[in-house]
Amino acid sequence: MPDADRHRAPTPPARLSLRGIGRRFGGVTALADVSFDVTPGEVVGLLGDSGCGKSTLLRIVAGLERPDAGAMHLDGRPLPPDLPPERRGIGMMFQDYALFPHLTLAENVRFGLAGRPRREAEAIVSARLADVGLGHRAGSYPGTLSGGEAQRAALARALAPGPRVLLLDEPFSNLDRRGRERVRAETLALLRAADTTALLVTHDPEEALAVCDRVVLLRDGRVEQVGTGEALYRRPATRFVARFLGELIECAGRCQGGAVETPFGRVPTDLPNGSPAVACFRPEAIRFHDAGAARGRVLRRAFLGARAMLLVTVDGLAEPVCLSCPAGEGPEAGDAVRLDWDGAQAFVFLREAD
Repeated sequence: MPDADRHRAPTPPARLSLRGIGRRFGGVTALADVSFDVTPGEVVGLLGDSGCGKSTLLRIVAGLERPDAGAMHLDGRPLPPDLPPERRGIGMMFQDYALFPHLTLAENVRFGLAGRPRREAEAIVSARLADVGLGHRAGSYPGTLSGGEAQRAALARALAPGPRVLLLDEPFSNLDRRGRERVRAETLALLRAADTTALLVTHDPEEALAVCDRVVLLRDGRVEQVGTGEALYRRPATRFVARFLGELIECAGRCQGGAVETPFGRVPTDLPNGSPAVACFRPEAIRFHDAGAARGRVLRRAFLGARAMLLVTVDGLAEPVCLSCPAGEGPEAGDAVRLDWDGAQAFVFLREAD
């Protein structure tokens, strides 16, 4: 990767604060009382299903959309809703990259540098294209680029003016899996090197966990939970959060004596006695063990390279569960098995709380 000094932002990264942001379209509430902070140099992910308000919120921060309620601040100073996008010190990278097809890559990157002295602008263009590994394509046109190259060119253009906050709208969604993993690692390294405050929209929990310092999970226009990816995964506030961040094995029951009885054993909870509850396990918390409380049978075993995936029926559960083990270990299809859990990744929620 390039030297960090070449990426250093000309101005310090900003602290972005949102308080009570709301937006309606006719009778539809797109956003309601959205509040959170992005600290200087932090990469925060806006995560959620399609239609949950992620892109609307990004457009409001960029100045492309006006909120109906709430306030925004940069470093404690109000960010007026009517302040034009070009005067906010905020850059945006669109999902479709929005490169100008009639301009070369160098001309695309130079577009946001109007008013800079020519020599300075040319130096910035050369540096940013080199940063993303496209220095040799400066004279090429967007139509000749691969998907990964187009993404990197759009990032170079977004970073060229030295924005204090960079907004990224599903920046990796147009790439195949292998290209996506490589390009997002490169993008994160560039953001870190430039010490850029960033807000990234994604619908992919894996991407949010891999790229973002913290995650804002939205549900129907409202904030469901804010925290590190690990916190949301290991300590979800609701069953919605637990489901969204990863696979769950769910066991309905009722709280008695400070626990919920499940086929895998009793799961402690502080819910009141008699509460209808759901005990949820991450699949990796379930393990094959000869002395396990649960009994089951392996229906199928599939080879997936380093690991094998097993479809297992469990006595007391209506649906089979998917478990994994190292490829050279574990039971085979048709084997009877015993299972227990390690207790580290189980959660209990009220049954009505989805």
